[in-house]
This record gives sequence, C-alpha cells and structure tokens, in this order.
Amino acid sequence: MTTTTPAATTELETVAELAAQLRVDSIRSSTSAGSGHPTSSMSAADLMAVLVARHLRYDWDDPSSPANDHLIFSKGHASPLLYSVFRAVGVVSEEELLTGYRRFAQRLEGHPTPVLPWVDVATGSLGQGLPDGVGVALAGKYLDRRPYRVWVLCGDSELSEGSMWEALDKASYYQLANLVALVDVNRLGQRGETEFGWNLDAYARRAESFGARVIAIDGHDLTAIDNALTTAAEDTGDRPTVILAKTIKGRGFSEIEDRNGWHGKPLPEDLADRAIAGLGGVRDLVLRGPRPDPESATTTAEPVTGDGARPHYGVGEKVATRKAYGDALVALGARDPRVVALDGEVNNSTYAGEFAHAYPERYFEMFIAEQQLIAAATGLNVRGYRAFASTFAAFLTRAYDFIRMGSISRVDLRLVGSHAGVEIGADGPSQMGLEDLAMLRAVHGSTVLYPSDATSAVALVDAMATTAGISYLRTTRGAYPVLYPDGETFPVGGAKVLRDGDDVTLAGAGVTVHECLRAADLLAQQGIRARVIDCYSIKPIDTATLTAAVTATGGRIVVAEDHHPEGGLGSAIADALVAAGQAPLSLTRLAVTGMPGSGTSAELLAWAGIDADHIAEAARDLLG
Repeated sequence: MTTTTPAATTELETVAELAAQLRVDSIRSSTSAGSGHPTSSMSAADLMAVLVARHLRYDWDDPSSPANDHLIFSKGHASPLLYSVFRAVGVVSEEELLTGYRRFAQRLEGHPTPVLPWVDVATGSLGQGLPDGVGVALAGKYLDRRPYRVWVLCGDSELSEGSMWEALDKASYYQLANLVALVDVNRLGQRGETEFGWNLDAYARRAESFGARVIAIDGHDLTAIDNALTTAAEDTGDRPTVILAKTIKGRGFSEIEDRNGWHGKPLPEDLADRAIAGLGGVRDLVLRGPRPDPESATTTAEPVTGDGARPHYGVGEKVATRKAYGDALVALGARDPRVVALDGEVNNSTYAGEFAHAYPERYFEMFIAEQQLIAAATGLNVRGYRAFASTFAAFLTRAYDFIRMGSISRVDLRLVGSHAGVEIGADGPSQMGLEDLAMLRAVHGSTVLYPSDATSAVALVDAMATTAGISYLRTTRGAYPVLYPDGETFPVGGAKVLRDGDDVTLAGAGVTVHECLRAADLLAQQGIRARVIDCYSIKPIDTATLTAAVTATGGRIVVAEDHHPEGGLGSAIADALVAAGQAPLSLTRLAVTGMPGSGTSAELLAWAGIDADHIAEAARDLLG
C-alpha cells in the first residue's frame, strides 16, 4: 500500500496513478452492483484526482470541522467516482465499495446522501448541487467568515437547468469568490449529445454573462487542471470561478470512450476485466491532500442584540399573521445569532423585511429565484444556520423539487408561504396558493403549520426554530382578530378547542377558523351548539382532540379550508379519523373546488363556499 500526504509533496505522477485508481474503482463498484454510472465517473476522474490530492483542504478524520473545504457532486450520478475518492482517502474500505454500493440497507446509495458524513447534501436531481453550494459559500463569506472553499463538480447536461444559472447569478451578485464550479463537459448525456456538445465557447459566453470568471481547459491534462485549480483558489475578491473541462466520457478504456449508449450502464464482467487491465490493474493508493489551517476553525461568537422578547398583541386586535411572522423573526434573531432569513423579493409582503432591517448581515435576498431561495437555505443549514425562507405560497411550487431534495439531504428548512388561498382577494388565481398544504404534507418528515392569529403565529415561528426536518408556516394576507392571550402555548401536533358544543364539530385552520367561529354564532341563534377546533398544526394533526370532538358531537364534523380539496386540511382530518377507527363519522368537507377569479376576500370566500354562511348550512345539513 502506498501512502502520500500533503498536497505540496504529491507529484503529478502520483496523481495520475490516483486518477487511474479512481477509474478502476468506479468500474469495479458499478460492475459489482450491476448498476451505476461508470462512464460519467471516468470522465471526471482526472479532475477529482488533482483536486483531492493537491487542492481540497479537508480533514477526513473530522468531516464536521468548520475549517474544511466543501466538495459537492452536483452530478450525483457520478457516485462511483465519489465513493472511489472516499476509498482513496481511506474513509471507505475496499470491501464496502465492492459489496455496499447500491445495496439494500447500505450507506453507499445510488446517488450521494448525507448518511455519509463527508456528503453535505443529497444530489442526483440535476441542477441542485451548485445552487446548494451557493448557500454554503454565502455562509463562508458572510457568516462564518472563514477561508474555506466550496468546490462543486457539475455535469454539462445539467447546464440546461435554469437553476444552475440562478446559482451563478446569485454567486456573482454576492461576490462569492470562494465558490468554484468544475464542469465536466464530456459531450454525451443520457440519450445522446448534449445541447452544446464540446462547444466550450458557448458555455463560456453564458457563464461570463452571469458574472463568473471562466477557465477553459483540457480535462485530462493534469498540469492544466492543476494550474486551473490554483488560479481558482486565488482570491479574486468578487467573482465565482467556472472551470470548463473538456473531457471524454468513459475515458481510459478505448472500447467505450466517447460512445453513445453507455450512460448509466455498468460494464459486463468480461468488459470490466479488460478495462481494468488496460488501466494498469487494481491499485491500493491511500492519498490525502492538504489539511485546513487549524486557526481557520476558530469560532468568534456573534453578539446578541435586543432583548428578544416575544411580540405581544391584545385579544381582539386585528393583526395579519404575515406581520406577526416578521415580528417573531426579529425577536427570534435577537435571541439566536444563528437565525438567518431569506426572501424572494417580496419581503415587504411577507414581512421578512423586518428582519432584513434589524439584521442586514444575516439576511439574503434571492430576488425572483425561488429555486435558489430554497437551495441557499439548504446550504446555510449545512453550515449550522437556522434559515427561514419566505415567499408567496404559490411560488414555492416551482421550487418543490428543491424542497423534496432537502428532505433527502436531512436538512432543517423553515419555509414560510404568505398570500395563501382565495382570501387574498383581487390579485386572482395566479397568486393564490391553493396547493401548498398538500405539497408540503407530502414531503417526508415535514411539519405543516397554519396559525389563525398573531399570537399563535409568533409561538409557531419559535417552534419552527427547533423543529427538525422541513417545516412550513402558512400565513394570511388580511388582518384578523387576535384570538389568544399572551402566554398561550401551541405545541406542534396540537389543536385548540375554541368553542364547546355537542351537536356538531366545525374544524378550520387559518382564515377559516374565524369563519367557523362566525358560523358557530349563527348556529347558536338556532339553538345548535357547535364545537370549534383550530387545527393550527396540520401535520402532525391532533388526532386525540379531533376524535374527542367528533365523538362528543355524534360523529358530525364540518371541515372548511381555503385550499383545494386534495391533500389539505380535510384530507389530513379524514385520514386521522379513519386511521383512529372513528365511528360513527359524518364528515363534510368544504374547500375551493372551482377556478377562482378576482374579488374581495368576502366575495371569494362566499363563492368558494367556505364562509360562515356555508359552514353553518353544512352543519345544519348534517343535523338533518
């Protein structure tokens, strides 16, 4: 076994041997598994060999060190290459590489996930690693204030994703010279040639137009790679670097080099044997590059300003929950210096602008780039920051894949969607989030919250700060009366009984809680006693409170929600009651079933059939 250590002493001849080992191990692991992407790994092997041996400043024995550089495989399908790197630095054994890759209940999954401590974020959905890297780089430059670099291996196919250009745009805007994108331009995608093939000039023009410094090289010339990485690591002060590396898919084995039809296919054993022999056979290099400067791991605590006291509102005072979110975030930021906020150029509507004013150094504007908004929050969470990301609820739909991947990345994201439902009024359906509750409920391990007043909104913002996974707060545009006094508690997974009654249960969330209360008043005039439930926690739902209420009201329940009927509050309640074996059960669900238009809030709530009059009518129907 050969061992070499620091970068400065690792000669390029040894790096060439490392590159060959990475190719061989990429073939061996994928052939053993019977699946994988060896050719996509072989094209980038030279890039990774030079980076890992001579430029990546990383303590492999302490992957959580704040001084470490970050390596993100945006082209996550090249996982054989990444895992071969892990073997080459001595953190993954040969046995694990050959018997654990793509196997059930093993950690070397088909695409990288943070189940491995050396992986920051899950990748494999193309177009996400570079945007996530922007978030990590933002943390490095503006919050950690440490000299670590963020190296992102990208594929040429994913440069067709708009999110990649959102990333470069924001990296340039924030002058992230600590971010380096290494683009493996191997010409061939899954079904054939990519949009620009080997036209590096076309890629260069685009990258430069987004403000990046571009270096074009032969991706198999070790000296050229080394020089490019050295240049990229120089502090340019204000620009990210894009290294465009012209490579050959399947490099190292002439029988498959630059040949279409080999994407995502392991080499059969006989072909693998010939390829390995042609590459010089199996090697057992264990080679680590430079370690980070220990002094760069020193942490300086941020000063905490303000008293951090929760905002207070009087019962009956009209306050929009979106305003309460802004107030609560400012107070939370005073108590916790690791709280940061991001927004999609609507912070005067979401009220994230209050945080931006109070803590401008901890606020990041992503403009109208919702995918980058979620990705930046993801990257910031990698560095331990509690990121709150806000925009209109409707616009989170275009970033859904990033939210989904955030769950796979096991990050804690705190998302806030304002201007939800028909309640927003005259803006019309393009602005009405009517799918958001279903969308977020479907995310693995998510928490979905929908406060009805300012007091509960403040409490739930605080709860989100310590909630693991993806949490979502839906806020309301209009100002509604405060229902709860100071000091009321709102545990995640709870619900509140606002009225007692034994004839029928009325359940709502957010704006429909107020309509349920009005409906209860209308019913009371006819001697009908309605129980009103505020389901502020939609996931997890408070099954115990709901079953107790429905049992007390003879199985009768009306659910009203400002959301499409699919996947929202009604679905959550029905799922919970059915799973609990609730019987008898007579459930009426009121939701937005048509295509709304413009109007006042009152007009649209009535049109949708979710206002007090319709809720009361539905309750009377249940009672016969």
